[in-house]
Amino acid sequence: QVQLVESGGGLVRPGGSLRLSCVASGSIFVIYTMDWYRQVPGKERELVAGGTKYADSVKGRFTISRDNAKNTVYLQMNNLKPEDTAVYYCFARTLAGQSGSYRNVDIWGQGTLVTVSS
Repeated sequence: QVQLVESGGGLVRPGGSLRLSCVASGSIFVIYTMDWYRQVPGKERELVAGGTKYADSVKGRFTISRDNAKNTVYLQMNNLKPEDTAVYYCFARTLAGQSGSYRNVDIWGQGTLVTVSS
């Protein structure tokens, strides 16, 4: 079993910062990608940051980084705006399973709520 656990969400004032973390665990052999998405009610889930890609709305304010030794991806969010309010999800594309029976597994975290409000 493979799972992602996010943390770091919360309430922050406009202009503030938050750092989200996402840890992957389980029978993972390789993690190909770890990305961050977000979703607000009534809208589709959108890619926030992944690899070297950033949504236009967060460029210059958000930074994604990864610690491969810890199977962890981070999202540093600075100069937060009310429109950044959303549930943030971690996504990972992995090769997982037991030796001799690996398979591609895409997994989502449970989401962490970020609220930007004064």
